[in-house]
Amino acid sequence: MSTQPKTFQELIDGETPVLVDFFAVWCGPCKMMQPILEDTSKQLGDKVKIIKVDVDRNPLAASKFQVRGVPTLILFQKGKIVWRQSGVVPAHQLVQVINSNLMANA
Repeated sequence: MSTQPKTFQELIDGETPVLVDFFAVWCGPCKMMQPILEDTSKQLGDKVKIIKVDVDRNPLAASKFQVRGVPTLILFQKGKIVWRQSGVVPAHQLVQVINSNLMANA
């Protein structure tokens, strides 16, 4: 039985890569990312965790990772940033980035 990570840091430090979507509720492009993230999650299943961080509710996290615009996507592998991009990213590109990082770090 696995226990849920307690903190954001514990989550990104884990073995499973974590894609973090830094977003804001008022952001139009952020709303466009929601179905893309759902599609990516369906395609990759347990290979990656996808979490959303509201920059207005979590300004410290946004500041720590120097998120200046939303949406900003950051892929963490064992606590390290392996990829980041701001703006809307198509699902096929997200899947490709995650898969290439999985293979590079296998």
